[in-house]
Amino acid sequence: MNRKTTRRRFLESVGLAGAAVGLGRSRTLAGMLQEGKTPSVAMTETEKPALLGGKPVYSGTWPGWPRTSKSDEEAVMEALRAGRWYRSRSVPEFEEKYAALNQAKYCIATSSGTTALYTSLGALGVGPGDEVIVPPYTFMATVTVVLLHYALPVFVDSNRESFLMDPAKLEAAITPRTKAIIPVHIGGNVADMDRILAVAEKHKIPVVGDACQAHLAQWRGRSAGSWGTTGCYSFQLSKNLCSGEGGAILTNDEAAADACFAFHNCCRHRPNGRGAANYRFGRNGNFRMTELQGALLLSQMQGLEERA
Repeated sequence: MNRKTTRRRFLESVGLAGAAVGLGRSRTLAGMLQEGKTPSVAMTETEKPALLGGKPVYSGTWPGWPRTSKSDEEAVMEALRAGRWYRSRSVPEFEEKYAALNQAKYCIATSSGTTALYTSLGALGVGPGDEVIVPPYTFMATVTVVLLHYALPVFVDSNRESFLMDPAKLEAAITPRTKAIIPVHIGGNVADMDRILAVAEKHKIPVVGDACQAHLAQWRGRSAGSWGTTGCYSFQLSKNLCSGEGGAILTNDEAAADACFAFHNCCRHRPNGRGAANYRFGRNGNFRMTELQGALLLSQMQGLEERA
């Protein structure tokens, strides 16, 4: 590419090149940029785009989302009619099945992916004066949850090839105030957990994986959310597995599972756990998943592999 090409000219070139592909242009963007030239709209045109009266590339209808079935209706109506609208049977069953699906020992279902992240940091004791390392390219919740704990988000830049947290820049961002690291797995693309965990273990810093966009994604044959101290998922409407809203925390650490359960459930004991006394005053809240969401997710787990 011509070194004198400005950022604005490059973006204009990319945009025009996209139009060129749709109109059947004969020359490639790479070749023109190497010559320092900007693609022209006036290049030989083979046919009009649909917007200008040409033939549409796709004439069918787009599939709807979310995909629902008779099973979804029956699951929700069964919970509705039974009066189990609180966290009772469906949610614990979903937690067990979702943990097994992701090769994790424990799962705590939450009201959203955001509260899953917030709960994870709360269980780790993140608070004022602490720093949490995050990537700059992510959904706002990754940063918001840090601010909600009155801690400081510290950005580690993205790798140019993956757009995920760059492990090579991670160690330089660590200070004595670093309380956690949140790598984010964007669009099913998993961050380099080998290198990130190596740095984290060296400095004894917990890792909270943001796998909200990584249902069934794996790193070295294991679920993306099963690495680190916790892994967080979202079941918001746009996700492969969805219930409108909802989230989950995965962990293989029993103490972390107890702490997350207590933080998200008014300091109650996790069933069969070793948590503190019920209703103990402190930093906790109500971030529970409802029984209706749990019932819907159990049904929606059917066919998840086809949708992911």
